[in-house]
Amino acid sequence: MRFTFPIVTLSKGGAQRMLAEVANGLAEKGHDITILLSKSGVIEFDMKATIKVVPDHFPIDSFPPADVIVSNFYTTVPPCQLAAEKGLGTHIRYTHCYEPIFMPNQAETFLSYHVTPHLFVVSEAQKKLVDVNHGLNAKVIPNGINPVFKNLHTKKTNGPLQISAIVRLSEGGLWHRQQNYLIEQLRIVKLAHPEVQINLFCPPAELTISKSLQEIKMLNEFTFHTPANDQELCMLYNQTDIFVTSSIFESSLLTGLEAMACGAALVTTYAGGNMDYAKHYKNCLVSSRMDNQLSKDIMTLIKDPFLRHYLIVNGEAEAKKWTIQRTVDTFEEKAREILTRLGQ
Repeated sequence: MRFTFPIVTLSKGGAQRMLAEVANGLAEKGHDITILLSKSGVIEFDMKATIKVVPDHFPIDSFPPADVIVSNFYTTVPPCQLAAEKGLGTHIRYTHCYEPIFMPNQAETFLSYHVTPHLFVVSEAQKKLVDVNHGLNAKVIPNGINPVFKNLHTKKTNGPLQISAIVRLSEGGLWHRQQNYLIEQLRIVKLAHPEVQINLFCPPAELTISKSLQEIKMLNEFTFHTPANDQELCMLYNQTDIFVTSSIFESSLLTGLEAMACGAALVTTYAGGNMDYAKHYKNCLVSSRMDNQLSKDIMTLIKDPFLRHYLIVNGEAEAKKWTIQRTVDTFEEKAREILTRLGQ
């Protein structure tokens, strides 16, 4: 099949990672993949698909003939629909976030879900949101983690316990990540347990441009790491005993899965999309943001090595189910079903 993916950017991030992984996976299976990359975007993944840099508004003449045109973020929906109406392919939206909840222009983002009936989502929570709010029957394409993220069994048995989290550029909103709450909770942990080491992982480019991240780093309360690639991030996950996430709304949450795959015990907040894999007291500790107990859960695992080990073992087993191969195979299957139903 021929697929066209208009993409705003391929910078480091969960949604961009899955677009890159699916496009690469389809290319490896022999499909003809073209990525239309906005000229203001960047590429931070190794890509196996054909990449064509185009103006930011994705003009109609940039679309090659295809079987499937895949929109994602809401701004890519109108040009994809226009291309579909011109006979350049069937429009399928593959959405990795539910924008009406956290983007300010709800009139535009909400209506973007009323453009094509062919909708792929990444979790059961996102499916419920879309189905209830828009009367659709979205298909779940479960996210997967890159096989580079695995337990290397390099964790040190001596030295301070390692607690880690990822921090991102916070300027411009993205309140749902609750980054200030995360830092506050980690400070509580450090005050109660000065013997532990707390690490913050951050994309290098974001630390360079983010004043808020630079201010946190300059306080020297935590150890900052700026992994340049997945291999370096995998090493950091593998050195981690307890990994923490604080988002309260995510259609999916790959970082928790990646950390579990690398042998870290996960402490997380309920975020909707992470409930497809996060099972309280079975493979992680989960709390509601309302409970305000992220720091308490971290300290529970600091003090209880047996529970920590139990969650690590079960978390790694759960993460093994979430493969990129399953993601790509499901995407291919559901796309083919749509084309068959349409007689194409």
